[in-house]
Amino acid sequence: MPETTIATVPAPVAETSRVKVIDALRGVALLGILLMNIPGFSMPNYSFESFKNDPSQFNFWLMTFIEIVFEGKMRAMFGMVFGAGVLLFVASKEENGKPAHLLFYRRMLWLVLFGLIHAHLILWIGDILYLYGICGMLVYLLRNVKPRYLAMALPLVAITDFASGTWNYQSIRAKRIAYSDAKRAEAAHLQLTETQAKALADWREIETSMIPNREDAKQNTAKMKSGYSTVAGYLRPIAVQIQTKYLPIEIWDSLALMMLGLALYRWGFFAGAWSRQDYLKVVGVGYGLGLPLVMFSAYYGFRNFSTVEANLALMEQVPIQWIGLIYPFQRLLLVMAHASALILLYQAGTARRLFQRLEAVGQMAFTNYIMHSVICTLFFFGYGLNFYGELAYYQLYYLVAAIWILQLILSPIWLGLFRFGPLEWMWRSLTYWRLQPMRR
Repeated sequence: MPETTIATVPAPVAETSRVKVIDALRGVALLGILLMNIPGFSMPNYSFESFKNDPSQFNFWLMTFIEIVFEGKMRAMFGMVFGAGVLLFVASKEENGKPAHLLFYRRMLWLVLFGLIHAHLILWIGDILYLYGICGMLVYLLRNVKPRYLAMALPLVAITDFASGTWNYQSIRAKRIAYSDAKRAEAAHLQLTETQAKALADWREIETSMIPNREDAKQNTAKMKSGYSTVAGYLRPIAVQIQTKYLPIEIWDSLALMMLGLALYRWGFFAGAWSRQDYLKVVGVGYGLGLPLVMFSAYYGFRNFSTVEANLALMEQVPIQWIGLIYPFQRLLLVMAHASALILLYQAGTARRLFQRLEAVGQMAFTNYIMHSVICTLFFFGYGLNFYGELAYYQLYYLVAAIWILQLILSPIWLGLFRFGPLEWMWRSLTYWRLQPMRR
């Protein structure tokens, strides 16, 4: 277990108390998340259709590689280390004889507020801070549950997540079927009933908030290439729906991953306490089972989900998308394999200087995460450089590489001069309700 420094007042985790490999894993996850987020900043609706079903294009294979290796796995890793961070925070306070409850909930409430600022002022609707703040409050209640029970709950949470997603899918499906019936009556020049008129209105609401038609897509692109107020007017209602209407659906996935993080921390997984043989077993099982599952899922998507119209037609025919059950299990297998492989490399001293930089990126994860959004919104949105919809898919990853290099260079330099990243310092000062020492 990491050492702790005795303090007379509540204070942030001391450097001697940090589990460095957790910082490194957090850094890897943070940089990896940008691979999935960058299209959300930059690509208009329907952009993927130009290459997602065309294996002759480089973009197809790049997208497929990212989907198989990284999609969902980086966010899963981030959720796991967030869960471990709950125990690290609590342990550092309780070992000093200080109550952790008030500090922790104040910390999570500030995270929720930061998430609202991130989504509604910086205008990144893919924000996770709001969700993590709420999940963190729930996970805190489970901090003393035995690890085996936390692990046993994972399949139940995965099934609950699938069930809530299926409920939402079937709700949309029912509205789509009613809409199609109403459109057929309209095409036959029949007088629409009140129910049919409502079906058209209900589907129009879905188009404006979730599944834009092609004309909407053109208008949305024009909005994204406009000034701040126009972009905000378009994105903020979507953010509100994500943070309210869809929160009961989104919460289960993150909750399960944080629970797994609690269990793995208690089992010594993150501290490198497992034998090399045990980590290798996780790598073998994770990749051996996870890769075939995710590759089958990707192939199924290639064959069945070519266009939005094809997806909607399939929705009317298929009441339950059982293929969705593969996702939580392949992702869990692969993220455990990824994490185990990284821990083995870390223990072996492989690429030590790179891992030291990743530790710094992970230690400044809050600052670096917000930096992603600030850079990308100013680069792509209309009130910035206005590159929205201007770059090919593969060209987006030039910017990703540039941001990675920037943060891998700047993070160690910053932490050589200061104890915390700027936003980490602000968060800690607000949590402890006094200014924290900043300079080393």
